[in-house]
Amino acid sequence: MLLRVFRWLSVLPLGLLQSLGAALGLLVYAASSVYRQRLRANMQQAGYAPEQLARKAAAQAGRMVGELPVVWFRRGATAPVHRVQVIGKEHVDAVRAQGMGVLYLTPHLGCFEISAQAAALWSPITVMFRPPRKAVLLPLALASRQRHNLATAPANLAGVRQLLRALRAGESVGLLPDQAPGSGEGVWADFFGRPAYTMTLPARLVQLGNARIILASALRLPGGRGYTLTLEPFPEALDADPQRAATQINRALEGLIRRCPEQYLWAYNRYKTPSGAPPPPAPTIAEESAS
Repeated sequence: MLLRVFRWLSVLPLGLLQSLGAALGLLVYAASSVYRQRLRANMQQAGYAPEQLARKAAAQAGRMVGELPVVWFRRGATAPVHRVQVIGKEHVDAVRAQGMGVLYLTPHLGCFEISAQAAALWSPITVMFRPPRKAVLLPLALASRQRHNLATAPANLAGVRQLLRALRAGESVGLLPDQAPGSGEGVWADFFGRPAYTMTLPARLVQLGNARIILASALRLPGGRGYTLTLEPFPEALDADPQRAATQINRALEGLIRRCPEQYLWAYNRYKTPSGAPPPPAPTIAEESAS
């Protein structure tokens, strides 16, 4: 039933669904104190004044939800992937010309779902897929990702091997590096000045998969006009140390997010401690004095 509803909604105008989603986002912001407090706390951690930006961020989060039927299920010439303005594709072409794999790192910013779809227009891409916790949503999530040149890899050891094979074959891989990993799959690294459990997988894929990192951010244009996808090379060589590499990645993501903070999912529980993971490091005396 849910799959049929999403397919029906996918024929509606993108701008209409985004507007309805924005209204829903503001309603959730007003109704849920847990959602509102986490969103505002994470924005404050990053140095933003929530009273100026929080409602904009909540509305943009709602637009992300509203656009999903179109992004996931509309196919053909009217698919939203054909309304993506791409900036920086030459950086991808340069990596592929060297016979190397492309590792796209995309934060929870804008319409991150559209990034992989756009990349699939140029070459095969494999994205890591974490099944939804509710089994009823699994058919919906799987059907939404069935498209040419786009494969999914499970978030386990077999999936990591699948990603490595793709990179070694000169193909592309996509990850959401600001997603909290499971126990033993990350390290504590600062994210907007606070330790966040951060995945070490991107650094391992670069080291073992003969790959280069491309930062990707797909920002939503107003009025349902589509998206602007910006592609750029990682600004520095990744350190061999997992801790320092994770810090480098978080710093690069912060730079992307600060360009358009209202389109970041601030309500995501980025600072949680996964079950079985070590506790975050205690703040230093200097950090305690600053707080």
